Amino acid sequence: MTSVTLLKSAVDRVRSARPELADRLDLSSTQALRAVRDGFHARGAAGSDETLAVVVVGRLDLPRWVRETCAFALALAPEAREAWRRSFTRTVYLAGNPSNLRERFAFDHIAGDDSVAWAGPAPGAATATLRRLLKAFESAHELTARPPVTVSVPGRPTSRPPVHRDLYVATAKVTVTDALVHVNHLLAEAVLDGLIGPDDRLTLRFVPRLAGVGAQLAMLRVDTDVHRPDELQAYAGLTTEN
Repeated sequence: MTSVTLLKSAVDRVRSARPELADRLDLSSTQALRAVRDGFHARGAAGSDETLAVVVVGRLDLPRWVRETCAFALALAPEAREAWRRSFTRTVYLAGNPSNLRERFAFDHIAGDDSVAWAGPAPGAATATLRRLLKAFESAHELTARPPVTVSVPGRPTSRPPVHRDLYVATAKVTVTDALVHVNHLLAEAVLDGLIGPDDRLTLRFVPRLAGVGAQLAMLRVDTDVHRPDELQAYAGLTTEN
């Protein structure tokens, strides 16, 4: 996986989310891309109208979280999908017990075991009270490798035939919190692009780095390399159908 491939994937994400801006931005290098991304983040933090989703995490079971994240994204109305994509599927993670909060806040999706709940995507003002009430979800220990596990994506069946894909997740020097961020972006955008649908099966495969993965990848989640800050790294990847 070359630096050119990683940069192209990151640039394609910008073009997909904000095509009207992409041709006016300098996306020619990792440093230029980082400046563009920082600018988007700064504008988002300054305003209350940017679309974002909020996830309240009570208990984290990664396979279940993957399944429920897909269910949340699949249930979104077209207008919400478009607005969230334009804000680069921005998501805020909070620590709390959804079962203690569901009477005070209107969540848009709650896991069957009340372990995780989602609100939005909506303008930031809609979840401001919830975000002020709870602390950020933080799990600083490194994501550990584990055996592969396959999950089925829930949702109302469509005419699209279900498929099976592998979901690769990098673990080396990647914290649990960072892994959630990267995998969330990948899953949400794969759903919005139609790569993940109801009844699909996803096999989670944990590897130190994606650099040595020989599988054909349909989508990558690329961000700054935790080992080399001036370079890019693939943190998660979704394979083509298998």
